[in-house]
Amino acid sequence: MKISKELLAQMEEDDKAELEELTPNEVASYEEMESYFNDSLGRFKASQIIIGKVIAISNGLATIDVGFKSEGLVSLSEFPGNGKDLLVDDEVEVFLEKVEDNHGNVVLSKEKALKIKIWDDLVKTYEADEIIQGVVVAKAKGGLTVDIGLKAFLPGSQIDLRPIRNLEKLISEKFDMKIIKMNKKRGNIVLSRRILLEEQRKQLREGTLGKMSEGNLIEGIVKNITEYGVFIDLGGIDGLLHITDMSWGRVNHPSEMFSIGDKVTVMVLKYDKEKERVSLGLKQTSSDPWVDVDTKYPVSTQIKGRVVSITDYGVFVELEKGIEGLVHISEMSWSRHVKHPSKIVSIEDQVEAIVLTLDKDKKRISLGMKQIEPNPWEKIEDKYPIGSEVDGTVRNLTDFGAFVELEDGVDGLIHISDLSWKKIKHPSEILKKKDKISSAVLSIDKENCRISLGVKQLQPDPWEGIAANYPIGTEVSGKIIKVTGFGAFAEFGDGLEGLIHVSQLSSEKITDPESAVKLDDEIKAKVIKVDTTNKKIALSIKAFEENLDISQIEKEQVDLEGFKEDTEE
Repeated sequence: MKISKELLAQMEEDDKAELEELTPNEVASYEEMESYFNDSLGRFKASQIIIGKVIAISNGLATIDVGFKSEGLVSLSEFPGNGKDLLVDDEVEVFLEKVEDNHGNVVLSKEKALKIKIWDDLVKTYEADEIIQGVVVAKAKGGLTVDIGLKAFLPGSQIDLRPIRNLEKLISEKFDMKIIKMNKKRGNIVLSRRILLEEQRKQLREGTLGKMSEGNLIEGIVKNITEYGVFIDLGGIDGLLHITDMSWGRVNHPSEMFSIGDKVTVMVLKYDKEKERVSLGLKQTSSDPWVDVDTKYPVSTQIKGRVVSITDYGVFVELEKGIEGLVHISEMSWSRHVKHPSKIVSIEDQVEAIVLTLDKDKKRISLGMKQIEPNPWEKIEDKYPIGSEVDGTVRNLTDFGAFVELEDGVDGLIHISDLSWKKIKHPSEILKKKDKISSAVLSIDKENCRISLGVKQLQPDPWEGIAANYPIGTEVSGKIIKVTGFGAFAEFGDGLEGLIHVSQLSSEKITDPESAVKLDDEIKAKVIKVDTTNKKIALSIKAFEENLDISQIEKEQVDLEGFKEDTEE
């Protein structure tokens, strides 16, 4: 029954009039009802949880009798499971929001009653420092939103022992936590998972430290991977497994062997109690393959292996896990022009080689690949006898000559002085790379793998008959090819050069050669001296202009005794 304030006021006036007409027994009964009504008003205060009874359920509402003169209505959606299991006569806890609203109705809330009860339970948990479970429901600014019956905040710094970058992956995860702060006025609850992890880590640490002796085997979990090694959680304390202690074999990067979360059994190599640093080893849990390497791979043994590394100076070949040998670039091929090892082999290639040297103490093995093939220099003298004519390809040009490849692994050098009977400044005047060329074998140095070749030796020496072909007084025509401070050089005949001293450049007396001749000038001169030993010829424009005969030239020769015949470049 619902009674408004206006109706109550009217009832009070009416009651006074009616009381005057009632019998004594009727008055006593009325006063008893009035007393019960007033007691109900006194017993109920707003903003508290009270117990009521469900007296009716209809149209999505539950009518609750709380012992007041009016009932309250509560939506079924506020009950667990939307009130599906709610029955008439069930006693329920509800929150009394108002004793009476403007219409004289009591205002109740099941949802607020639940929240208040949960809050009170959480306060008890907080005060007792107990663990509570929660489910991550969303990512929030600076952390996560967690459902613990009520929405609570888990700061990023309190999620784990180390910062977690991707918080999204934790949504829907269930964790044990502790409440570290509550504010009823604001309805805020702050959680921490890190506190529990630190407590667990402390307990684990105490147990781990008892096993921390050098040489002991200990189990751990990979928690971080770097370029130089992996950090392993041993239980309350971390240890470093350096890349050099992972395997007896080559490890280019720790990620080749480990992933985060891997379980691994390692050996304690070193433990610094003061700094709490632990050095770990994995390869030490197995025997060192170098122990009997000298019996497995003695010098001169032919082996097969896998190329695991390529450098500028050679390649490393894995003979077995933990044992590698170096093939120096000079031992890869008999050919001298291997620019880089990668031109011959690639990573993962299977190659054959010979053990050249073995240093067990330093754990070094030198290998040779070229030794698998016959050495072309072994019978070089039989194949290329001195004086024989050979064919080859120009491989390289230098200031001092040209290198010619006769066959793979056999190169010969043609010195610039052996390229032509004619004087040249650079081999490129005659040759270029990849030219096919014939030459004569001049000398062989088998020990140092060297062959000297000559091109001009295949042609007659023009100086052999020079004295007969160009006697003193012979007139020649030529071209100035160089002018110096002491005279000029002229080319004549079949590539011969003659020196015209400044005193012989003109019948007139001159001091500056450039005033008499210039480059490419065509000249006529007479031979005034031939030195077949030093292969030099002296010419004279003056003798030609004055048409001197042999006797006059020989007389002039007296004046040339101070003339430097060796004044070439």
